[in-house]
Amino acid sequence: MNGADAVAGARMAVGTFTVWPVRVDRVDRAVAGWAMCWAPALGALLGAVTGAVAVAGASWGWSAPLAALLAVGLGALLTRGLHLDGLADLADGLGSGRPAEGALEVMRRSDIGPFGVITLLVAVGAQVLALAQLLEASPWAALAGAVAAGATGRLAVTLACSPRVPSARPDGLGSFVAGTVRPLPAAVCSAGVLALCGLGLVHSPAFAAACAAGAVLGLLAAGLLLRRAVRRLGGLTGDVLGALVETAATTVLLVAAAAIGAL
Repeated sequence: MNGADAVAGARMAVGTFTVWPVRVDRVDRAVAGWAMCWAPALGALLGAVTGAVAVAGASWGWSAPLAALLAVGLGALLTRGLHLDGLADLADGLGSGRPAEGALEVMRRSDIGPFGVITLLVAVGAQVLALAQLLEASPWAALAGAVAAGATGRLAVTLACSPRVPSARPDGLGSFVAGTVRPLPAAVCSAGVLALCGLGLVHSPAFAAACAAGAVLGLLAAGLLLRRAVRRLGGLTGDVLGALVETAATTVLLVAAAAIGAL
């Protein structure tokens, strides 16, 4: 990989993980590997925007739940809702009880079934209420927690694209990015995300430790979901990647909120 790959990968990451249109001159697996490695940094930036909007809303006089709801909603808009859509599709596919091909067909459909609806309600509700709890404790806690959640969610994607995880389909995003991230870049990204959890120091050392613990537990939760998806579907899909983002990010916020309540 070289500098040109890194720049092209950054462009691909922005185009894949955000709503901003970006011209990508070259797309291949080397570029895809860089894009997946850029994902945690981009997630941290999106988390910072989400946290900042929540803090600004509270400073304007909105209640913490209202500010958190609008912030989470903006975060979904900035990603075109793709991660939430992936979470819902995977829930429907796994909940269908069908063999791999049938489950993948369910996930291809544009509609959302009952498993997807329930999963979305729980995930978004948990994110909103957890962010609101952080906001009520401290604006700095809300900002640091949102950054840790955003970065960890995308790190789950980076780690899922290791060579040991196959693609469930011969086409689509999953097949293009599967196996593109090598161990060393994955380790560097992981260390970077743990370092970002240190932002929790702006509230307290204990909260920084809670953010780091949330990141570890978030990656564990995403890893268990990935294992389940690979066993049921045969490998990765774009929907699986989206579900990993939301699972890891939600877990971080829940752990951070639980910790802030105990501090």
